[in-house]
Amino acid sequence: MSSSEVEESGGLVERAKADREAKRNWFSRIILFIQQVIAELKKVVTPTRKELINFTIVVIAFVIIMMALVWALDQVFGFITVFIFGTPLG
Repeated sequence: MSSSEVEESGGLVERAKADREAKRNWFSRIILFIQQVIAELKKVVTPTRKELINFTIVVIAFVIIMMALVWALDQVFGFITVFIFGTPLG
């Protein structure tokens, strides 16, 4: 992060504190909020193609593992329910 970005976001924070102390009107607080959002969005880093592929693989693997876990628990609870209450209807 460059020093200008730190100074820019730090300046907005200082303005926010001063704004809070000054109890400015709602319109100036909205403008300050939008300026802070824009300053935060400038800090966002877009992942590289390799990172994006890795993140996608991790998410898909996690979803598959969670689906398997939920399926296994469903089978176990179904078996327990049939064991306690008798044969299933269908």
